[in-house]
Amino acid sequence: MTEAFSISRRRMLQNSGCGFGWLAASHLASRDSQAARNPLAARQPHHMPRAKRVIFLFMHGGPSQVDTFDYKPRLEKEDGQKLPFGAAPNIESTTAQLRIMKSPWKFARHGESGLWVSELFPHVARQIDELCVVRSMHSKGQSHGQAVCMLHTGTDSLVRPSLGAWVSYGLGTENSDLPSFVSITPPKGHGGPRNYGTGFLPAIHQATTIGNSTQPIKGANIAFLDRGGIPLEQQRRQLQLLQAMNRDHLERAERDEQIEGVIESYELAFRMQTAVPVVTDLSSESKPIHELYGIGTEPTDNFGRCCLMARRFAEAGVRFIQVSAKQNSWDQHSNLKSGHERNCGQVDKPIAGLLADLKQRGMLDDTLVVWGGEFGRTPIAQGTNGRDHNPQGFTQWMAGGGVKGGFAYGETDEYGYYAVQDKVHMHDMHATILHQLGLNHEQLTYKYAGRDFRLTDVYGRVVEEVIA
Repeated sequence: MTEAFSISRRRMLQNSGCGFGWLAASHLASRDSQAARNPLAARQPHHMPRAKRVIFLFMHGGPSQVDTFDYKPRLEKEDGQKLPFGAAPNIESTTAQLRIMKSPWKFARHGESGLWVSELFPHVARQIDELCVVRSMHSKGQSHGQAVCMLHTGTDSLVRPSLGAWVSYGLGTENSDLPSFVSITPPKGHGGPRNYGTGFLPAIHQATTIGNSTQPIKGANIAFLDRGGIPLEQQRRQLQLLQAMNRDHLERAERDEQIEGVIESYELAFRMQTAVPVVTDLSSESKPIHELYGIGTEPTDNFGRCCLMARRFAEAGVRFIQVSAKQNSWDQHSNLKSGHERNCGQVDKPIAGLLADLKQRGMLDDTLVVWGGEFGRTPIAQGTNGRDHNPQGFTQWMAGGGVKGGFAYGETDEYGYYAVQDKVHMHDMHATILHQLGLNHEQLTYKYAGRDFRLTDVYGRVVEEVIA
């Protein structure tokens, strides 16, 4: 008997090889199953990324390109004269006189690149060699509501997932205790939650909001995250009971994305209660860092806190962080000089501080910083001292994340009204941002209502010329 069942060591290894393979496959399947249960688990990009994350600095209201980064000497020469061509459709009646208005601010070349920057941005001007300035942006939407929606979701009128939600869906988060998308002080108006929402994507990809743009930021400012004095273990038991009830309801409903979103958000919120206070505790930063961002002094304190918080979220593994200026603050239909000076006084030093801080930490190489509003402003006067909306030609800039620094791309006409050379549509900007994150905008799709949707719809090209 013993002889009949004898087996050599080699034969034993040969026969059990499939078993070892099964154990390995079982482990991988278990790991994949856990990832499948976590919709925010980190995912592989489509191609090698140049950036791991995005910090988007949203200047709500529309900063004037001809007063900031798009120098047009012809405006000064022809100040007060009539524009030699027609205005864009739907221009307001108070702008219909088409009177050219020069910039109230002087421009100068800065850095080794010699790019033009107005005196409104003295601190950012010192970082100009990090900036890739796109001067030929154009978009859809003459009104704020349309253009803000276009900027955030790729459509000017429909309810669609936001850019940050698409990034979250495509890449997940690098930190399971934090959301993949954070919106700091988002505006309440011109779309509100739609601008950081998920549309038809799973609800877990909506941004976690911190504060709002009408009030100074204080601490974390995340609604319903405070434990309210309940001991941790007691809250854990409460959550377990609540989630058991939710999952039972989900099982009976078979499939309900709203219930799934609630379950996932509860789980994430429980983990965030421990992780978020650490990230948002700015007191752990040194005094020189606070000074770099303008924290502790006015008028830079609030936006400086937002920018430093953005850096800390980026450092902690959040994929997409948006920081918004005060609601509609750049919308100077009148009092352009005082309005833009107020705005730049609040954001210039914090933005420059953010760029310098990311660079000194070695993070700028894989962090894509994007700056801009929903549109620009006209080179012709509205009333006596304002400028109207201008989606026909405006400026946005990027820094880090594999784009060319100290580089200007595209041109508006001699007056700064229409984009005329190397035009970049908002769809193109979205495609380029996704590309730098390793995502192909044509492949990043989600099936809804019987068709595959994507951020750029059926449009968009990657602006290869701005990539380093």
